[in-house]
Amino acid sequence: MNKTKIKILNAARKLFNASGYSNVTIRMIAQELGMSSGNLNYHFKKREDILEALYFEMVSVFDARVEQLGEREINFKNIKSDILTSMERMIEYRFFWTDLYHILQLNDNIKHHFEKVYHDRSKGYEFLLKALSKLDYLNSFESEKEQELIIERMLGLSNTWIYNSILYDKEITSSYIELQTESLMFMLYPYLTEIGKTEFKKVVLLV
Repeated sequence: MNKTKIKILNAARKLFNASGYSNVTIRMIAQELGMSSGNLNYHFKKREDILEALYFEMVSVFDARVEQLGEREINFKNIKSDILTSMERMIEYRFFWTDLYHILQLNDNIKHHFEKVYHDRSKGYEFLLKALSKLDYLNSFESEKEQELIIERMLGLSNTWIYNSILYDKEITSSYIELQTESLMFMLYPYLTEIGKTEFKKVVLLV
């Protein structure tokens, strides 16, 4: 990707984050960069093309992590680090998560990829739970339904925590992101064995 396209994407992301995707025009992005709308249109024919480019830029990190499943040691320190990194990445592209439903209706490529990612993330959580069970960190679930529900709750929180934060006017600081990371991890705590709880407490403080 050439330097001008990168500058356009960075400027658009900044404006989308500040004002929301629907409130930013091609002209506003061009003005932010000090270029004409026609010059910008040479690189991106319409605003939706910028949206799509930013989406796939954002998820490149998530896609790479899915491909590397099983290559990294499973422990609570690494789990926390991965969640924290994902949440920080989401903040960089927060416009997408605060207007998720609307954006998914706008672009079929984004919608289809997001649906695939959702399925992959669900399988990723299944992999994680199985790995924790093998370590004797996690008790057995009473049924497959129970496991499906905990995965759904974790996916739900990971998709909506930014929206909820902005809805309730929370300041998104590094300590707040860590709190949200630990909130997601705490969903696992009731299902942990005593060994698992001991290891968990080494990474996440309960007080």
